[in-house]
Amino acid sequence: MIKVIIERQIAQDMESTYELEVKRALKGVMGANGFITGESYSDINQPQYRTIITTWDNLACWNRWYASDLRRSSNYNLNQILQQEEKVKVLQVQSLS
Repeated sequence: MIKVIIERQIAQDMESTYELEVKRALKGVMGANGFITGESYSDINQPQYRTIITTWDNLACWNRWYASDLRRSSNYNLNQILQQEEKVKVLQVQSLS
């Protein structure tokens, strides 16, 4: 299992538009093979900064979704209202023993 963290900075006064677009994108990802769950967070002190944390079965599932036409099309409108390009981090569990 892996976690994917997506960090976004929304352009000035575009928060409500972002909320609508992220809900549309969520509909697409929910049907993706290997998608387990996802959560969306906003920075308490800077609400234009958003973080999405998703859980996937494995890296291959995430890569397939990331490269898919469906993700590209569902993220197109989101990308238009971002201050800068989103940052994506893929994390795996590290054993502490």
